[in-house]
Amino acid sequence: MSHIIKIKQSKIMALEITGMTRSFRFKKGTEYITLQDPDPNISPDMVMNYYSNMYPELTTATVHGPVIREDMTEYEFKTTIGTKG
Repeated sequence: MSHIIKIKQSKIMALEITGMTRSFRFKKGTEYITLQDPDPNISPDMVMNYYSNMYPELTTATVHGPVIREDMTEYEFKTTIGTKG
């Protein structure tokens, strides 16, 4: 008795994995300010603390997000100072 073995050949496709770029923004007055990511290895809270020297309003802010936009993750720093309600 003979057995026939069929070998199915398939193509293996290589995938390239790339990290997503992060951006950070917050509202100052009536405008939004977008901040660059100083170090992709630190947390969004650490990024907010990093920028709090330049923007003191970030010392009372909280991190919201991320929201995925195309190939970018966007975080928003929101503060309650100066808002009513």
